[in-house]
Amino acid sequence: MKILLHSCCAPCTIYPLESLRREGFQPTAYFFNPNIHPFREFKRRLTTMRDYAKTADLPLLLDKKYGLTEFVRKVVFNETIRCTLCYTMRLEQTAQVARQENFSAFSSSLLYSRYQKHDLLRDIGEEISKKVGIAFIYRDFREGWQYGIDQAVVAELYRQPYCGCIYSEQERYDKSLAPPSRQKRSL
Repeated sequence: MKILLHSCCAPCTIYPLESLRREGFQPTAYFFNPNIHPFREFKRRLTTMRDYAKTADLPLLLDKKYGLTEFVRKVVFNETIRCTLCYTMRLEQTAQVARQENFSAFSSSLLYSRYQKHDLLRDIGEEISKKVGIAFIYRDFREGWQYGIDQAVVAELYRQPYCGCIYSEQERYDKSLAPPSRQKRSL
C-alpha cells in the first residue's frame, strides 16, 4: 500500500519510515511545514530532509514554499489552539496531495514525537480522512523515540531543538513561559 508520510523533519522520519516499511507500506515522504521559523531553520530542515531521503532510498515530495505568513495569519489571536491549527494545516494538505497523487493513505512523522499531542493528531487525521476520502494511518511511533535519536546522531543529521514554530521557540528558550511545575522556584 502506498502511503504519503507527512515529514516534519528527517530525524522524526527515521523510525516511522522503518516501522511502516516493516508493515509492508511503501512510504513517500512529504515535506510541508509552513510553521517553521526562522527562514534559515526552514532551509536547514528542508536540506536535511532531502539529504536523508537520498540515503534512505525514500521518495520525497517537497513543498519548498516558505509558508510562515499563512501560518501566522491563522494562529495570531488563536495562540491557545495553535497546535490544532498547525496540525490541521499540515494534515489537510498532506491528505489532499495523497488523494491527488493516488496514494492509498496518509500519516505523519509528528506521531513519533513525545512532545506532540497524539490524541489531537489522531482526531484531526481521522476527521480529515473522512472529509477527503483517504485513509489516515495512526501509529504511536513514540516507542521508537530513542532509536530515532540514536540513528539521527549516527547519520549526523541536524536535530532541531524545538518543533519549529515561533511560539515553541519562545517557550523553549524563555523559561518564564514554562508551566509552573517546571519553573525554578525562587526563595
